[in-house]
Amino acid sequence: MTNTVAIQGIKGSFHYEVAQDYYHNDIVVDECLSFDKLVDSLLDGRSHQAVMAIENSIAGSIIPNYALIDKYQLHIIGEYYLNINHNLLALKGQQIADIKEVCSHPMALLQCKEFFKIHPHIKLVEDADTAEVALRIKTYNLKGIAAIAGKGAANLYDLDILAPSIQTIQDNSTRFVIVQTSNSVISKNQINKASLKFMTDHKRGSLATVLNVMSDCRLNLTKIQSLPVIETPWKYAFFVDITFDDYEDYDKAKNILKLMTYDFKVLGEYKNARS
Repeated sequence: MTNTVAIQGIKGSFHYEVAQDYYHNDIVVDECLSFDKLVDSLLDGRSHQAVMAIENSIAGSIIPNYALIDKYQLHIIGEYYLNINHNLLALKGQQIADIKEVCSHPMALLQCKEFFKIHPHIKLVEDADTAEVALRIKTYNLKGIAAIAGKGAANLYDLDILAPSIQTIQDNSTRFVIVQTSNSVISKNQINKASLKFMTDHKRGSLATVLNVMSDCRLNLTKIQSLPVIETPWKYAFFVDITFDDYEDYDKAKNILKLMTYDFKVLGEYKNARS
């Protein structure tokens, strides 16, 4: 049975590239133009798993996606790091001087802002998806409009690359997580990374105490992100990623943290893509 995987965007997007690499092409993709639609695809059973960008080395965390994973009880079962190369794409025969407007996802525009400072004649317009803009340019023969997307989109939609690698910082990487509605079933000896959520008391040193437990149990904190608790003004939940060499160390820390924090939740236990 072929696995159906939800992606944010369409064929040619970076999510599509990750899905192809992670699953080795043995999938059917459900193209979703928003992360909310991606979650709906999972909850409705149209897809078995989903690829979701969670953070970028330049732009930082994609905070709404942390909230989606938490709210809808999704489970992180894996991760993938993709080096992002943004290219300026347009119809064949166009030059940068011909471009009046570039449409792209806000994250892509943010990552390329220095490039557009030297081309002030180009108007920046936020759009839903990088590859969808490329498809639109091709379908409607849109002159004077450019997209920001990867080489895969240029090849798929037969567009010229007017300028390659226009991202401000060349070493630009995005971390994607693989999510599903049920927990992953892999052996403990394969698990060396976990994503957790918890809240602490509004007391001095509460968070420091939690971090000390992690350190004492030989866990490596690789990410910490706070999100406001909507129902309780000025209360925050913490989302953390931790890596470890021994599952027993992690299991010990998990049992302690359950007792000393509130709303403790394991968002995922999986294999570290960088180990």
